[in-house]
Amino acid sequence: MKTYHKNSERFVTKVFQDVFDKYDLMNDLMSLGIHRVWKRNFIHWLNPQKNTTLVDVASGTGDIAKLFLSEIDYKGQVYCVDENKGMLDLNKKKLKGNTNVKWFCNNAEKLPFENNHFDYYTISFGIRNVGNISNALQEAYRVLKPGGRFLCLEFSKVKNEILNKLYQIYSKSLPRIGKIVVGKSEPYEYLIESIEKFHSQEEFFKQIEKQNFTKISYRNLNGGIVAIHSAWKV
Repeated sequence: MKTYHKNSERFVTKVFQDVFDKYDLMNDLMSLGIHRVWKRNFIHWLNPQKNTTLVDVASGTGDIAKLFLSEIDYKGQVYCVDENKGMLDLNKKKLKGNTNVKWFCNNAEKLPFENNHFDYYTISFGIRNVGNISNALQEAYRVLKPGGRFLCLEFSKVKNEILNKLYQIYSKSLPRIGKIVVGKSEPYEYLIESIEKFHSQEEFFKQIEKQNFTKISYRNLNGGIVAIHSAWKV
């Protein structure tokens, strides 16, 4: 497998430019559709209330934003942030007609919002692609209101040895699937490497803790294939 450097923002941006138009299809194929269950669990744990405001960072094609709005009966606001313009365009199509959504083409490390602005900050399958995770967490803390909640859904470390072996075997097939579906294997080679290099649940917990968040906790889904980390700003 080739070695990719996630700290090269230019490379990471190119990865998603190459696949943005088939992003939803590949998510379904790679996770066998389970990513939709993970995202519903994510929103259920967030338990959003009506008349609140969410910033959804690395918003992709808008799955989390759509689930959030549905959960609050469309009585609230979502700010969708992604640095990939093509992805944001798909996001806009998915959420077309929603007057309570705004879109911003920005990086997670430098958000264009004032301090203490949002009730919720979410990021799903995006934090591992950030060049400097500490900077992104600082920004999350900054833009949340006191009492606001941070929630992150990300690939993590499988705890069961047998499941982990099966997962590793399956992961190695993803570049071949990517080559067939989108004509490129490189984005999915990068995907596997970025997952392998990302923090364990406990390591990421400590990173969040360093940014002054409190009541930090996490939940493993499907044996730790993914984990949801929760934290609060006081």
